[in-house]
Amino acid sequence: MSRANRQRKIKLAFEPTSLRIPLGEIELLRTIPESTRKSPKYGQIAASIREVGIIEPPVVVRVPGDAERYRLLDGHIRIDVLKARGDDDVVCLVATDDEAITYNKRISRMAIVQEHKMILKALEKGVSEERLARALNVNISSIRSKRRLLDGICDEVAKLLQDRMVPLNTFREMKKLRPMRQIEVAETMIAMNRFSWTYAKSLVAATPQHLLTSEKRKAVRGLSDEQIEHMEREATNIDREFRMIEQSYGMDHLDLVLATGYLARLTENVRVVHHLARHHPELLAEFQRIVQLREAA
Repeated sequence: MSRANRQRKIKLAFEPTSLRIPLGEIELLRTIPESTRKSPKYGQIAASIREVGIIEPPVVVRVPGDAERYRLLDGHIRIDVLKARGDDDVVCLVATDDEAITYNKRISRMAIVQEHKMILKALEKGVSEERLARALNVNISSIRSKRRLLDGICDEVAKLLQDRMVPLNTFREMKKLRPMRQIEVAETMIAMNRFSWTYAKSLVAATPQHLLTSEKRKAVRGLSDEQIEHMEREATNIDREFRMIEQSYGMDHLDLVLATGYLARLTENVRVVHHLARHHPELLAEFQRIVQLREAA
């Protein structure tokens, strides 16, 4: 098949040009309840539209049989805000398929490191902190905290966590660590898929003094110096054991897959099953249990 033919067979998700459509010609799939209008999300969208306008155009589809009417697929809150403002029209993307879905559900939420980079770019372009705060409907102190997010965080950790949903306070805890320990903590959080502030605090508390940025002996409420030292030793041992397990996990998992596959084939052989049932019923029961667990997984 030629390249031209392949291109003709590709169906575009949207029409090639956006359209400015009167709000009265857009049919809504649902109404916005009053509780939603009072929510922080609604307020943030309204503030963003007020300060910088529509960033992500609503998505509509043409109503079959009426070229002047459109059905809204995504952007109900944005349309509601525009109507409340008294706007007459809005620029929309026109979808080619009538899918009553919310497109944003297929988009991952922005990680805090990405948000930090977005804020830095906006500031570099001359957008003031005050305007950013109004656009995002947050306190200006939140903008400043996110602007300084990676101050004291090594580049390797920033790369490791750039796509992770990590709380702001977790980064604050990690700033108490020296770079090599920051990397160890980041790798541990990723392996455990835990990024909470309390988990970060526990990892910092279990960190030896020489791996902390402060020379002052850390104090943990309710724990003596001896208990802290014991916790540090235990944390070091657990970390070492965890890394040993992590290194062998891939090979162990492969062996397990091969073994369960072999048992599955054995239990499908009628002659083998009859022999085991007659002479080794306890082994047959165990083999069948393993196969059932494999199929359930």
